Amino acid sequence: MEKTATLLPAEPLPEAERAGVYRAIFTRRDTRGEFLPDPVPDEILGRLLSAAHHAPSVGFMQPWSFVIVRDREVRTQVHEAFRQAHAEAALMFPDEKRETYRALKLEGILESPVNICVTCDRDRAGPAVIGRTHIRAMDLFASVCAVQNLWLAARAEGLGVGWVSIFDNGKLQRILGIPRRIVPIAYLCVGKVRGYHPKPELEAAGWLPRLPLETLLHFDRWGASEETERLKRVVHEQEKALRSPA
Repeated sequence: MEKTATLLPAEPLPEAERAGVYRAIFTRRDTRGEFLPDPVPDEILGRLLSAAHHAPSVGFMQPWSFVIVRDREVRTQVHEAFRQAHAEAALMFPDEKRETYRALKLEGILESPVNICVTCDRDRAGPAVIGRTHIRAMDLFASVCAVQNLWLAARAEGLGVGWVSIFDNGKLQRILGIPRRIVPIAYLCVGKVRGYHPKPELEAAGWLPRLPLETLLHFDRWGASEETERLKRVVHEQEKALRSPA
């Protein structure tokens, strides 16, 4: 007889815990210039990494690895790679946005006490992976889920995280000794911070506005219909209510 697995209760979290989850989501920020030099205790860092490791992954392949970077010299090399890419990126924006871009603080590589590079080993579970047979990029998406888990756990711990994505990945691999077949997914700056911005910095700076969620919803097929207007209003009201405590 097949043994039936014991399931965990499918119940809502207690109200305070549920509110904490939403608060972490709505107050999480991409931290850049607010880092403090205080070291991150290994116990807290261990909890962040454990949270990341418990992200969902396609075919349970767990494609991620984590390069913990504390050495000042290594971080200086990474910062130089960022600086070069940042200068190149500035030239890609139109004139009216170029100076705004150059004035933005887009990393905390040297200010944060810990950097973490999250990677993806696309061969970890072999060539045929459940759930990746038709969408090859699913393993990359799984590694991003690990990043989000780590980020929310860091917010719960009162830490800041900044995702630095302005790199030549080849240079980053060489600096960190990452094999060519391993894909760097995210370079994260982690540490204690002076505080969190009320809004994302790019939103506050007017770089781009936050899009209204109700304008991004489609039901059954692409495009709006009269039947969905009530649900869109409810979504708008719920998002407003969830964001208001922050």
